[in-house]
Amino acid sequence: MPIEPESRPIVLTVNGITVRVAMGATVAAAIAQAGVATWRRSPTGEPRAPLCGIGVCFQCCVSIDGRTNVRSCQVRCRNGMDVRTDA
Repeated sequence: MPIEPESRPIVLTVNGITVRVAMGATVAAAIAQAGVATWRRSPTGEPRAPLCGIGVCFQCCVSIDGRTNVRSCQVRCRNGMDVRTDA
């Protein structure tokens, strides 16, 4: 018998926007769902967003609950998270 996924969504904020995602979703998925296109800026001001999706490129770094430079593609969402992009 297949295991049913958790039906209650995870609720977090991304740049002050309330986002609901399925249990198991990454922070990167929540940020994309919030409609954020630019997550940070390069040292020369160019927009950056996820590139690899597996934690190698570091382009998806954000602040989560005040902790900076967290790779959002590597962290699962939890209820009440406060996610901030730097762009």
